[in-house]
Amino acid sequence: MVEFTGERVVPGQVNDDLWSEHIARYAFARRYAHGQRVLDAGCGTGYGSADLAQSAAAVTGVDISADAIEYASASYRIPGLRFLESSCTAIPLPPESFDLVVAFEVIEHLADYRAFLHECARVLTREGLFIVSSPNKRYYGATRAATGPNPFHEHEFEAGEFVRELEQVFSNVRLLLQNRVESFAFHPALSFWPAEARINGGGGTAEEAHFFIGMCSAGPLPEPKAFVYVPKAANILRERELHIEALQLQLAQITADREALLEVNGRLNHELVERAVWGEGLNAELKAAGERIGALQNEVVELATGYQAQVARMEQEDRVKTEWARKASAELEAKCRELAECVRLLDTAEATVCERTEWAQTAEAQRAGLAAQLEMVRASRWVKMGRTVGLGPEV
Repeated sequence: MVEFTGERVVPGQVNDDLWSEHIARYAFARRYAHGQRVLDAGCGTGYGSADLAQSAAAVTGVDISADAIEYASASYRIPGLRFLESSCTAIPLPPESFDLVVAFEVIEHLADYRAFLHECARVLTREGLFIVSSPNKRYYGATRAATGPNPFHEHEFEAGEFVRELEQVFSNVRLLLQNRVESFAFHPALSFWPAEARINGGGGTAEEAHFFIGMCSAGPLPEPKAFVYVPKAANILRERELHIEALQLQLAQITADREALLEVNGRLNHELVERAVWGEGLNAELKAAGERIGALQNEVVELATGYQAQVARMEQEDRVKTEWARKASAELEAKCRELAECVRLLDTAEATVCERTEWAQTAEAQRAGLAAQLEMVRASRWVKMGRTVGLGPEV
């Protein structure tokens, strides 16, 4: 289902005024479509193409939106009517394929509108008619002052620029104005007769117009005739009275809603005052808390400063103790070497003592042996006889 986003008109999803201003352009163009091959460039949802198909020999609707083409193809099944998904700046059809090309509210949507105009001229026969519309930039901008520019429009035209761009492509250009007007209708009650129209007071200026309609051709243009489209031939005054009554009912409802809103607003204002008082108390608490936080931050700074000083002192002490430990370690290492040397010397002396003790023990054994032998000699009777007779050594 196609939804109305503001880019394309969807039947049944727009108000009567917007629908009428769009369908009126197709009613105007239908007068030139009888028995013709017609291209509806930028056909959107296809409602205008379907209207033209009531008179034309064949109608082709072209639009870049796949959703719009799908909607149009499903909604309007009319002999001689077809829809193509395509860009309006590159229409996939041969030159001079159409006698009438219409492009309503399309040109302002295109960044390369000049390529679009040349493409429309390419598919149009030499004597064919090109009808193109676009909103008046001045009027349209003023009506959208509160809502901002139309996001779907690439380039909007003032009257002079619009005509100049058309004349760059087509030899003959005629500018028409489309406006919503007040009128009186004379018609039968149950049927319609062929209608004539008379416009008094002039057509107004292009600067004040609602929409521009360009009629263009490489050949002669059709005889100029004004056209009046009446959406509904009814008593507009009565409709306005009924509309006013409906508006009055809406106004009464709006007034009641306003009173209810004022009552709610009163309660909200009372709550707002209470909350303002509460807010002031909260602000005082926040201020006190802020001051306390400031004091705590100062204390933290002082503690941090003292801590840093203490750390500096401890680091200095650590450096002194480390230096002392380094020196003590060196001294201890020297003492260990000295002690090791003493142990070595002691081991050497102990070995010498053991050696000499062993030698002394051997010498003592030898001495004892010799002493025993000497005693034996002394005790020998031969020695004693020798001493008696004065012979032998003194023992």
